[in-house]
Amino acid sequence: MSLLVLALHLHLHLHLHVLRHVPAPNIDYLALALAAFASWAGLPGPGEPVLIAAAIVAAKHKLDITPVLVWAFVGAVLGGIAGWLAGMIAGRGVMTAPGPLRGLRLKAVERGEEVFERLTVIAILLAPSWVAGIHRVGATIYLVTNLLSAIAWSVGIGLAAYYVGPPVLDVLSDVGTVAAVGLVVLVLVGVGLEIMRRRRRHAGVER
Repeated sequence: MSLLVLALHLHLHLHLHVLRHVPAPNIDYLALALAAFASWAGLPGPGEPVLIAAAIVAAKHKLDITPVLVWAFVGAVLGGIAGWLAGMIAGRGVMTAPGPLRGLRLKAVERGEEVFERLTVIAILLAPSWVAGIHRVGATIYLVTNLLSAIAWSVGIGLAAYYVGPPVLDVLSDVGTVAAVGLVVLVLVGVGLEIMRRRRRHAGVER
Protein backbone atom coordinates (compact mmCIF):
# COMPACT_ATOMS: atom_id res chain seq x y z
CA MET A 1 0.00 0.00 0.00
CA SER A 2 2.87 2.38 0.77
CA LEU A 3 4.30 1.72 -2.69
CA LEU A 4 0.94 2.54 -4.24
CA VAL A 5 0.71 5.81 -2.30
CA LEU A 6 4.27 6.75 -3.31
CA ALA A 7 3.61 5.98 -6.98
CA LEU A 8 0.40 8.01 -6.99
CA HIS A 9 2.20 10.88 -5.28
CA LEU A 10 4.90 10.88 -7.97
CA HIS A 11 2.24 10.84 -10.70
CA LEU A 12 0.42 13.76 -9.11
CA HIS A 13 3.68 15.70 -8.79
CA LEU A 14 4.42 15.09 -12.48
CA HIS A 15 0.95 16.26 -13.54
CA LEU A 16 1.17 19.43 -11.46
CA HIS A 17 4.61 20.19 -12.90
CA VAL A 18 3.27 19.78 -16.44
CA LEU A 19 0.13 21.82 -15.84
CA ARG A 20 2.09 24.75 -14.40
CA HIS A 21 3.74 25.17 -17.80
CA VAL A 22 0.54 24.93 -19.84
CA PRO A 23 -1.96 27.76 -20.41
CA ALA A 24 -5.19 27.57 -18.44
CA PRO A 25 -7.61 25.33 -20.34
CA ASN A 26 -10.71 26.57 -22.08
CA ILE A 27 -13.82 24.47 -22.56
CA ASP A 28 -12.38 22.75 -25.66
CA TYR A 29 -9.33 21.45 -23.82
CA LEU A 30 -11.43 20.39 -20.83
CA ALA A 31 -13.81 18.49 -23.11
CA LEU A 32 -10.83 16.74 -24.68
CA ALA A 33 -9.44 15.82 -21.26
CA LEU A 34 -12.83 14.47 -20.12
CA ALA A 35 -13.24 12.42 -23.29
CA ALA A 36 -9.76 10.95 -22.86
CA PHE A 37 -10.46 10.28 -19.18
CA ALA A 38 -13.66 8.39 -19.97
CA SER A 39 -12.08 6.26 -22.67
CA TRP A 40 -9.04 5.35 -20.59
CA ALA A 41 -11.17 4.62 -17.53
CA GLY A 42 -12.87 1.93 -19.60
CA LEU A 43 -16.12 3.83 -20.06
CA PRO A 44 -17.86 4.49 -23.38
CA GLY A 45 -16.17 7.69 -24.49
CA PRO A 46 -14.99 9.23 -27.76
CA GLY A 47 -11.44 9.88 -26.55
CA GLU A 48 -9.61 9.09 -29.77
CA PRO A 49 -12.03 10.81 -32.20
CA VAL A 50 -12.07 13.93 -30.01
CA LEU A 51 -8.26 13.97 -29.89
CA ILE A 52 -8.07 13.64 -33.68
CA ALA A 53 -10.65 16.39 -34.16
CA ALA A 54 -8.90 18.71 -31.70
CA ALA A 55 -5.53 18.16 -33.39
CA ILE A 56 -6.99 18.93 -36.81
CA VAL A 57 -8.61 22.09 -35.43
CA ALA A 58 -5.23 23.03 -33.96
CA ALA A 59 -3.67 22.61 -37.40
CA LYS A 60 -6.17 25.19 -38.63
CA HIS A 61 -4.78 27.55 -35.93
CA LYS A 62 -7.99 27.60 -33.92
CA LEU A 63 -6.41 25.71 -31.01
CA ASP A 64 -2.86 25.33 -29.75
CA ILE A 65 -1.45 21.86 -30.38
CA THR A 66 0.67 21.85 -27.19
CA PRO A 67 -2.23 22.02 -24.71
CA VAL A 68 -4.18 19.64 -26.94
CA LEU A 69 -1.48 17.01 -26.47
CA VAL A 70 -0.96 17.80 -22.78
CA TRP A 71 -4.63 17.70 -21.80
CA ALA A 72 -5.21 14.53 -23.79
CA PHE A 73 -2.25 13.01 -21.96
CA VAL A 74 -3.46 14.15 -18.54
CA GLY A 75 -6.98 12.87 -19.16
CA ALA A 76 -5.66 9.53 -20.40
CA VAL A 77 -3.30 9.00 -17.46
CA LEU A 78 -5.87 9.93 -14.84
CA GLY A 79 -8.56 7.87 -16.56
CA GLY A 80 -6.27 4.85 -16.65
CA ILE A 81 -5.52 5.23 -12.95
CA ALA A 82 -9.20 5.70 -12.08
CA GLY A 83 -10.23 2.59 -14.00
CA TRP A 84 -7.44 0.53 -12.46
CA LEU A 85 -8.37 1.64 -8.93
CA ALA A 86 -12.06 0.96 -9.57
CA GLY A 87 -11.28 -2.53 -10.76
CA MET A 88 -8.99 -3.16 -7.81
CA ILE A 89 -11.48 -1.87 -5.23
CA ALA A 90 -14.77 -3.20 -6.56
CA GLY A 91 -14.27 -5.06 -9.81
CA ARG A 92 -13.16 -8.41 -8.45
CA GLY A 93 -16.02 -8.47 -5.96
CA VAL A 94 -18.50 -7.88 -8.77
CA MET A 95 -16.96 -10.61 -10.94
CA THR A 96 -16.96 -13.22 -8.17
CA ALA A 97 -20.25 -12.30 -6.45
CA PRO A 98 -23.08 -14.84 -6.37
CA GLY A 99 -25.63 -14.36 -9.09
CA PRO A 100 -26.35 -15.07 -12.76
CA LEU A 101 -23.51 -16.54 -14.83
CA ARG A 102 -21.21 -16.78 -11.81
CA GLY A 103 -19.49 -19.84 -13.25
CA LEU A 104 -18.64 -18.02 -16.46
CA ARG A 105 -17.47 -14.99 -14.52
CA LEU A 106 -15.16 -17.09 -12.36
CA LYS A 107 -13.72 -18.79 -15.44
CA ALA A 108 -13.15 -15.39 -17.05
CA VAL A 109 -11.27 -14.22 -13.95
CA GLU A 110 -9.20 -17.41 -13.94
CA ARG A 111 -8.26 -17.05 -17.61
CA GLY A 112 -7.47 -13.39 -17.10
CA GLU A 113 -5.14 -14.19 -14.24
CA GLU A 114 -3.16 -16.54 -16.46
CA VAL A 115 -2.82 -13.91 -19.17
CA PHE A 116 -1.85 -11.10 -16.79
CA GLU A 117 0.69 -13.35 -15.10
CA ARG A 118 2.42 -14.37 -18.34
CA LEU A 119 1.99 -11.21 -20.46
CA THR A 120 1.46 -8.43 -17.96
CA VAL A 121 2.47 -5.41 -20.05
CA ILE A 122 0.68 -6.60 -23.19
CA ALA A 123 -2.45 -7.36 -21.18
CA ILE A 124 -2.36 -3.88 -19.64
CA LEU A 125 -2.10 -2.32 -23.10
CA LEU A 126 -4.90 -4.37 -24.65
CA ALA A 127 -7.43 -4.70 -21.84
CA PRO A 128 -9.57 -1.93 -20.29
CA SER A 129 -7.91 -0.35 -17.27
CA TRP A 130 -10.39 -1.78 -14.78
CA VAL A 131 -9.50 -5.31 -15.91
CA ALA A 132 -5.94 -4.72 -14.73
CA GLY A 133 -7.38 -3.67 -11.38
CA ILE A 134 -9.50 -6.81 -11.14
CA HIS A 135 -6.38 -8.91 -11.58
CA ARG A 136 -4.43 -6.94 -8.98
CA VAL A 137 -1.68 -5.70 -11.29
CA GLY A 138 1.02 -4.05 -9.15
CA ALA A 139 1.24 -0.28 -8.87
CA THR A 140 4.74 0.11 -10.31
CA ILE A 141 4.29 -1.86 -13.51
CA TYR A 142 0.77 -0.56 -14.11
CA LEU A 143 1.50 3.11 -13.53
CA VAL A 144 4.66 3.05 -15.64
CA THR A 145 2.92 1.21 -18.49
CA ASN A 146 -0.11 3.49 -18.24
CA LEU A 147 2.11 6.59 -18.30
CA LEU A 148 4.15 5.48 -21.33
CA SER A 149 1.12 4.31 -23.28
CA ALA A 150 -0.69 7.60 -22.56
CA ILE A 151 2.31 9.51 -23.92
CA ALA A 152 2.41 7.34 -27.04
CA TRP A 153 -1.35 7.69 -27.52
CA SER A 154 -1.64 11.44 -27.05
CA VAL A 155 1.53 12.45 -28.87
CA GLY A 156 1.38 9.79 -31.59
CA ILE A 157 -2.26 10.19 -32.56
CA GLY A 158 -2.32 13.92 -31.84
CA LEU A 159 0.68 14.78 -34.02
CA ALA A 160 -0.39 12.37 -36.76
CA ALA A 161 -3.79 14.07 -36.97
CA TYR A 162 -2.14 17.50 -36.71
CA TYR A 163 0.12 16.92 -39.72
CA VAL A 164 -1.87 14.44 -41.80
CA GLY A 165 -5.46 15.41 -41.06
CA PRO A 166 -5.66 18.83 -42.78
CA PRO A 167 -4.29 17.61 -46.15
CA VAL A 168 -6.82 14.77 -46.14
CA LEU A 169 -9.62 17.22 -45.39
CA ASP A 170 -8.40 19.53 -48.16
CA VAL A 171 -8.40 16.66 -50.65
CA LEU A 172 -11.92 15.66 -49.67
CA SER A 173 -13.00 19.27 -49.98
CA ASP A 174 -11.50 19.54 -53.48
CA VAL A 175 -12.88 16.21 -54.66
CA GLY A 176 -16.32 16.93 -53.32
CA THR A 177 -18.85 15.10 -51.23
CA VAL A 178 -20.20 12.95 -54.07
CA ALA A 179 -16.77 11.60 -54.95
CA ALA A 180 -15.96 10.97 -51.30
CA VAL A 181 -19.20 9.02 -50.86
CA GLY A 182 -18.43 7.09 -54.03
CA LEU A 183 -15.03 6.16 -52.67
CA VAL A 184 -16.60 4.88 -49.46
CA VAL A 185 -19.13 2.86 -51.46
CA LEU A 186 -16.36 1.28 -53.54
CA VAL A 187 -14.51 0.29 -50.39
CA LEU A 188 -17.64 -1.25 -48.88
CA VAL A 189 -18.37 -3.15 -52.09
CA GLY A 190 -14.83 -4.50 -52.11
CA VAL A 191 -15.14 -5.64 -48.53
CA GLY A 192 -18.49 -7.29 -49.26
CA LEU A 193 -17.08 -9.16 -52.27
CA GLU A 194 -14.15 -10.38 -50.20
CA ILE A 195 -16.49 -11.65 -47.47
CA MET A 196 -18.61 -13.48 -50.06
CA ARG A 197 -15.52 -15.02 -51.64
CA ARG A 198 -14.29 -16.32 -48.28
CA ARG A 199 -17.71 -17.75 -47.44
CA ARG A 200 -17.85 -19.62 -50.75
CA ARG A 201 -14.36 -20.97 -50.17
CA HIS A 202 -15.32 -22.08 -46.65
CA ALA A 203 -18.49 -23.76 -47.95
CA GLY A 204 -16.44 -25.60 -50.58
CA VAL A 205 -14.03 -26.88 -47.95
CA GLU A 206 -16.89 -28.19 -45.79
CA ARG A 207 -18.29 -30.11 -48.75
